[in-house]
Amino acid sequence: MTQLPLPVGNIIEPIDHIELPQRGSYEGKFITLSPVNPQTDVVELYEGSHGSDIKEQIWTYMSYGPFDSAHNMQKWLEEKAKSEDPLFFTVHHLESKQRVGMVSFLNIVSDMRRLELGHIWYSPDSQRSNVNTEAVYLMLCEAFDRLKYRRVEWKCDSLNERSRSAALRLGFKFEGIFRQHMIIKGRNRDTAWYAMMDCKWSDIKKNMEMWLYQNPDQKLSLTALNNRKF
Repeated sequence: MTQLPLPVGNIIEPIDHIELPQRGSYEGKFITLSPVNPQTDVVELYEGSHGSDIKEQIWTYMSYGPFDSAHNMQKWLEEKAKSEDPLFFTVHHLESKQRVGMVSFLNIVSDMRRLELGHIWYSPDSQRSNVNTEAVYLMLCEAFDRLKYRRVEWKCDSLNERSRSAALRLGFKFEGIFRQHMIIKGRNRDTAWYAMMDCKWSDIKKNMEMWLYQNPDQKLSLTALNNRKF
């Protein structure tokens, strides 16, 4: 009897040189991402994320924060500034000239050409604006266009409806729930997994650019654009 061959995955063409995300500045029209500078960043980051219940809700699903003082937050920022993975950035809002949040590349597996976007938070005034969209756009350009990675992930607490909605709006696809995945601040966390593939990036990139740069009144829905059938 002839043994039929077992199914195998598609061949992936190698690339000449695989790099890591760069620790530098990423400049957009509305925001700039720059490496964390604890001394210059702490005052505005602390003021934007502390001092009221609304501001401190930022930390609900994070494994850290809120902080007892700006001094303690600066100590935390000093640790994060040295980190290679996660690789942290401060988000600078160009119009207000304020530091309004943080983002990072993490779980970077360069030989498999994948990474994750995470540790994302913004002051309440910057939420539901073009800030997060452009920050993620700049990071996806780095991952897919420059690094030629194949997969970008987005993970969050399954109870974090705002983050889950953001993932779908930005073009990530839901992949499932990892139950009892983590213990965060003494509580169970089921983790919702989302991902974007390089084969989808071209269409998603066009949608993001249309929403960000050709949509002054933001009448277009990025969610609707990204949920069209490609």
